[in-house]
Amino acid sequence: MTSVIEAAPATGPKPLTDGPQPRGVLIALYAFVIIPFLAVFAAIPIAWGGWLSWTDIAIAGVFYVVSGLGITVGFHRYFTHGSFKAKRWLRIVLALAGSVAIEGNIIQWVADHRRHHMFSDQDGDPHSPWRYGTGYWALAKGLWFAHMGWMFSRELSNRERFAPDLLEDRDIALIDKLFPAIVLFSTLGPALIGGLVTWSWAGALTAFFWAGIVRIGLLHHVTWSINSVCHVYGERPFAVRNGDKASNFWPLAILSFGESWHNLHHADPTCARHGVLRGQVDISARLIWLFEKTGAAWSVKWPNQERLAAKMIKE
Repeated sequence: MTSVIEAAPATGPKPLTDGPQPRGVLIALYAFVIIPFLAVFAAIPIAWGGWLSWTDIAIAGVFYVVSGLGITVGFHRYFTHGSFKAKRWLRIVLALAGSVAIEGNIIQWVADHRRHHMFSDQDGDPHSPWRYGTGYWALAKGLWFAHMGWMFSRELSNRERFAPDLLEDRDIALIDKLFPAIVLFSTLGPALIGGLVTWSWAGALTAFFWAGIVRIGLLHHVTWSINSVCHVYGERPFAVRNGDKASNFWPLAILSFGESWHNLHHADPTCARHGVLRGQVDISARLIWLFEKTGAAWSVKWPNQERLAAKMIKE
C-alpha cells in the first residue's frame, strides 16, 4: 500500500493525520504493550507453580469484564458508531470503563477507528493486514503490523477530522486528559484490592500480576485480533465494500464480547448487535439491551431483517 498524503490544501478537508506520536507516548506504549505481552507468555508456567489464587481470578475477571465491555459497548459501538443514545451518567461510566483497558485515550481511539472504517483495508487504513500485499510473507508481515506493529510507527489520526464531537464534549474531553491517572488505577488498583482482601503483600503482588499485567495483556491481544485475524480468516456471509476483508472468527466471540462477528459490523457499522445469525453469542448487545430496558439507553439501532437480507451474500 502506498503512503497516505498527510498535507491538504488550506481550503480542503482536514488532513488524515496529525503527525507521529510524541516520544513520551511511544515510550509509555512500549511499556504497556511489551510488558503485558511478555506476562501473558509467563502466565501459564507461573500458574502451574501455584502462584494463582481464586482471589486473583475474581479480581482479574471483574477488571477484564468491566474494561472489555467499556471498549466494546462504550468506545466502539457507542462513541465511535453511535449505535444508541445514552444518559450522561452512562456516557461517563462507559468512557471511564473503556479507558481502564489501557488501549489509549478515548478520543484518539475513536479517531483511529473511524478512520479505519473510512478506508478499511485500503490506502489510509491505519492497521490493515493487507498493506504489504497478498503473498504468504507479505500477509505474515501484514498480520503482525495489524495486530500491534502499527502502534509503534503510526501517524496519529486527526482528531479534529474524525472525532470533533468528542472534542467538544466537556465530560469526554476531561476523561481523555485524565487517561494517565486511569492507567495508574488500572495497573495498581488490583494490587491494592488484592492486598486488602488477603491482608498480605503476597496477595497484592499476585493480584498485580494476574489482574493487572496479565489481564491487560490478554484484553489487548483479543482487541488487536479483531484488527488482524478478523480481517484475514473466517466467514463473510454479508456483503461489504469492495476490498474490505472483515470476517467472522467464532473462537473469539466470548472473549471479545461479540466483537469477532466482524463481517456484519463492517456491512452495517451502526448496528448495535454484531452477532445477528443463529448461534452467534453477542454479550455486548445483551448489555445494550439491558441499558435500553432500564431507560439508560434509547434509540438503539437493532438489526433490521430486510436490511440484513439485502446484505446477505446469496449462495
